[in-house]
Amino acid sequence: MRFGLILLLALIGARVEGQDRDLEREADRARRAWFDHDASALVANAPRLVIRLPGADPSGALGQAQAAALLRDFLAPSQEVETAVRSAEEVEPGRGYVELQRRYKVAGTQEVRSQTLLLAYRRGSVGWVLVELRVTT
Repeated sequence: MRFGLILLLALIGARVEGQDRDLEREADRARRAWFDHDASALVANAPRLVIRLPGADPSGALGQAQAAALLRDFLAPSQEVETAVRSAEEVEPGRGYVELQRRYKVAGTQEVRSQTLLLAYRRGSVGWVLVELRVTT
């Protein structure tokens, strides 16, 4: 009985750890897509996505094409200096959050600015699915 309980706890721990690693991989994929200004890659697994950008009203849930177009327009006047994963964690079963730190320059300037990107994920049948992206200053 005791051995069975220990085995069960180990298996549960391994499953949660595996999900954390999956979310960390997803966080790194999002980081690379943002740094490369590849909006299509960023929203590739998001059938519907809410986007909240500084100075704009929150969007309703957008399809991939609309979400990618909105993000391309937002990213167009900037040049990335660095995009780093600050955290990636599952906060409750099936819900995860990623925080990215963005350092960038606006076209025609040398001033480096910073923004925080908050990405909300839900676990779907194919893995982690991006459901909300929020950019804060």
